[in-house]
Amino acid sequence: DARALAVSQDRLKEKSFLQKIGVAICPFAPVSSGAELDDAIQSIGLPAVLKTTRFGYDGKGQRIVRTSKEAYAALEALRGASGNNTTQLVLEAFVPFQREISLIVARNGNGEIAAYDPAENVHLNHILHTSTVPADISKQTAHNATKIASTIASSLDYCGVLGVEFFVSGNGQTQQLLVNEIAPRVHNSGHWTESVCPTSQFEQHIRAICNWPLGSTRRFADVVMENLVGEAVQTVPRELRPNDQPNIYGKSEIRAGRKMGHINRVLPSLNLGQDR
Repeated sequence: DARALAVSQDRLKEKSFLQKIGVAICPFAPVSSGAELDDAIQSIGLPAVLKTTRFGYDGKGQRIVRTSKEAYAALEALRGASGNNTTQLVLEAFVPFQREISLIVARNGNGEIAAYDPAENVHLNHILHTSTVPADISKQTAHNATKIASTIASSLDYCGVLGVEFFVSGNGQTQQLLVNEIAPRVHNSGHWTESVCPTSQFEQHIRAICNWPLGSTRRFADVVMENLVGEAVQTVPRELRPNDQPNIYGKSEIRAGRKMGHINRVLPSLNLGQDR
């Protein structure tokens, strides 16, 4: 989907799009020079996060800045990493969130939408470590996340599976959602659907782009998806439990920080959306 890619591959375009359709996001400002950085700091305040607008993932292309000195150092470092002193950056407010969640939504050409339960995500060294379902959020927050993700998919006139990442602030019935980013593809945090849903996110993507009826997203067990990063893939034989379902990607070389596979740890208990 050309429009979805154009929006999601550029952080400024993505945030401007989300802002235009009324989706809550953190404050942001474009930065392409020292003068614009000063203006952005004045507007947003510190601490903040300075990011490249393109080619950032798993913590790459971004720096947390707490002082003006750190901000200027980050500006030079991010420009240097790209090899282009005219690189467009974006300064985002630092969000004191309680947890991170993501939601996988699918939409076909007829406008039919199906969403999976939100997953609660934990990162290690800026790389997704686990996605736990159900997330520790209220039923209302889960409903709101589904509504927001559906709005994004419809506003893009998108066909396929779309991942939407959120920051969650507050607790209980006062929880609030801010969209962090969107990903127009099957998503790492949705791999758990392979093990505990009648229709995995992968099958759902094919259904959506072929304009077939979408499959059931009903979840029949709790689950924790755990990424196998670097040497962690070597531990699978000795740590595998009876209800675990390993998925090894077959990559020829193990490297630090490289995703080599994942395990879906299916849990015996079941929480199908009760308030937590």
